[in-house]
Amino acid sequence: MTGARGRRVTIHGQVFGLAHSDTDLVEFLRRAGLPDDAWELLDDPRWVKWQGGRPHEYSPADPDAEDPQP
Repeated sequence: MTGARGRRVTIHGQVFGLAHSDTDLVEFLRRAGLPDDAWELLDDPRWVKWQGGRPHEYSPADPDAEDPQP
């Protein structure tokens, strides 16, 4: 989504919505069946794969920036 603020959240191939904050992301994880206290999972690459920008940033990605994830 060009120019859109937020990040698309996909869980097991299903689009859950657009997150505008970590709070939104934790809510999507809760709806997917994870516990309400899933905050620590946001920094665990086994659970969350950040794409198109840096972790915890929800502004539109800079198309010229390098993805910091290996």
